[in-house]
Amino acid sequence: MAVPATGLQARVVVPERGVDVALDVAAGKTVALLGANGAGKSTLLAAVAGLLRPAAGEVVLDGRPLTVAARGRTSTWVPPHDRRVATLAQDPLLFPHLSARDNVAFGPRAAGTPRRTAQRQAARWLAEVGVEDLADRRPAALSGGQAQRVALARALAADPSLLLLDEPMAALDVAVAPALRQVLRRVLAARTVLVVTHDVLDALLLADWVVVLEAGRVVEAGATTDVLTRPRSAFAARIAGLDLVAGRWRGGAVETADGRRVVGEPDPADGPPAEGEEVVAVFRPTAVAVHRDAPGGSPRNALPVVVTDVEPHGDRVRLRAGDLAAEVTVQAAAELDLAPGDRALFAVKATEVAVHRRR
Repeated sequence: MAVPATGLQARVVVPERGVDVALDVAAGKTVALLGANGAGKSTLLAAVAGLLRPAAGEVVLDGRPLTVAARGRTSTWVPPHDRRVATLAQDPLLFPHLSARDNVAFGPRAAGTPRRTAQRQAARWLAEVGVEDLADRRPAALSGGQAQRVALARALAADPSLLLLDEPMAALDVAVAPALRQVLRRVLAARTVLVVTHDVLDALLLADWVVVLEAGRVVEAGATTDVLTRPRSAFAARIAGLDLVAGRWRGGAVETADGRRVVGEPDPADGPPAEGEEVVAVFRPTAVAVHRDAPGGSPRNALPVVVTDVEPHGDRVRLRAGDLAAEVTVQAAAELDLAPGDRALFAVKATEVAVHRRR
């Protein structure tokens, strides 16, 4: 007899939103869901949480079907409160009339746990996230970071089989987020978690696996370090701070749809691409030299661009041209004197360009 799969298996189809996504989250693992606004991340989370009925697909958690739908009809539907799924969002959404302790005890109490036992559980979880001294405070007396820790304790006290994190640190001050991130890293270990984020540190520190959505489809998935060091989608490259040019392998170079060619070194782990195969060229913005006129000297890739933004980036200046970026010294930026709307050339040596299959 087959053993039911554990963790989350989901296929969500919502035609009116252009979403058709399938993903797995292995039991005890954290998957980071990345993608631009409108890519389908919130739709997927809503379907998994039971807040949205998809036109087709299924959501199965630890072998238990929560949603089964086909041809616009739902044959299996478990309501949100009975799914053993907890969500931590940007807004803590604490009950304003309850103390921190009573907020955390709410889940166990709703499940039938005696009041005294629920209070002890709440105290334990508040201590676990480092705010046990705030147990008697109401939400209005908590800072943003403190409230989010209490919300995390409340989610964990419900003993969920799956925890959904929806940009949990997006609304926090930059000075507060690192501490909460470390708390999450500790308490989420060995839990089944799906986290939506735009922050590369969330993916690096929290996630075992990364899934990238684009226009309602999965365009990239893999181990976190692999996706962020060898990205194959524009969004993953952007969040990893890398430049990416997509095209097909033709004549020993990446040829884009508009005819630009980028020469680089095929990834040895991928093997040489086949002629006409979809590939991406990836390189660091710091490897890009910027010119107003065509550069001389050794052969290199020279991409004509139109500057869209000029912005400080630490002790350097970042020049953006659509999805591409170059980082130059302040002196070089002053000498170039480029402004948004100006034409330039982004030049990068072939040895600085890695070519990967776009799979």
